[in-house]
Amino acid sequence: MQSMYYIGLDVHKKTISYCVKDGSGKIQVEGAISATRLDLDHWMKTLPQPWTAAMEATVFTGWIYDYLRPHAAALKVAHPLMLRAIAAAKKKNDRIDASKICDCLRCDFLPECYMAPTALRERRRTLRYRNLLVRQMVQMKNKIAVLLMEAGVSYNKQRLHKAGYFRELLATNPDIDPGLCELLRLCRQMVVNLQRTESALVRSLERDRLLAERVDRLMTIPSVGPITALTWALEVGEVQRFSSIKKAISYCGLCGAEKSSASTVQRTPLSKQRNKHLQTTLIEAAKMAPRYSPELALLYDRERQKGNANRATLAVARKLVAYLMAVDRGQRTFQVVDSSHGTAA
Repeated sequence: MQSMYYIGLDVHKKTISYCVKDGSGKIQVEGAISATRLDLDHWMKTLPQPWTAAMEATVFTGWIYDYLRPHAAALKVAHPLMLRAIAAAKKKNDRIDASKICDCLRCDFLPECYMAPTALRERRRTLRYRNLLVRQMVQMKNKIAVLLMEAGVSYNKQRLHKAGYFRELLATNPDIDPGLCELLRLCRQMVVNLQRTESALVRSLERDRLLAERVDRLMTIPSVGPITALTWALEVGEVQRFSSIKKAISYCGLCGAEKSSASTVQRTPLSKQRNKHLQTTLIEAAKMAPRYSPELALLYDRERQKGNANRATLAVARKLVAYLMAVDRGQRTFQVVDSSHGTAA
């Protein structure tokens, strides 16, 4: 039997520090290479076989993971918040970090995080870019309102961003001077361009063969639209990786953290260790859900009577996670089995 060699990688934008050890922990070779595909090819030719590697999750990890995976016996990505051996170290540099990652891998102490398939990560990148466009569009709309307020121009807040009303406002309001008019037209054109691009991205994802059937099933759930369905499908990835609904709720950031010591139990607000994209989307969907689902409306009213509207919204969001899990895991359309309990199948 061939002995396995273990490699720890400390990944940066321009360089990758590495440490290669055998099963006993003896360092075979260590150093640094440039973070390019050509240098990775030359480096892999020098490695002893077979080898397995681990790296910390960063913004640069994805392409390196995809490039090395076909050549490795196994390739793992470590959760950065769980690598306490690195975060709490007194002396810290790239060479030491690579060595510690290698030791965690060799001793099977590596806190591994999930890496979605390449195809899903590519489509998730498109969806997150769409979210950026939406934020920029809101900023431009707010800028239009600010420019009008600065000039003391009265306007209808509900109709301001309607094309017809906006043109009429610029043409008939005497308080808008030519310089302000030009800025307003520029902001409006940016909003229109962002809206068109955002709509095109969403349509391309909805029609994608990899996602279309899954998204259609998820949209049979009341209050779940295309954005919520796409966000769930692309951010969760493979739903089978969650063994329970509680773990999915935790991943979505819909529960608080717990700090316990002896007989003292301290509950904190919503945990910051979550998928922020899923959390935001599910909270927004939960605010609208009682309008479209009688079961969710009853749940919201029951929780709202306890005196906290935010907790009622969280309860609805958790129920949405249960619905999404049931539909996605069972690969069938949504049906209410028992309306008195609001369970889904």
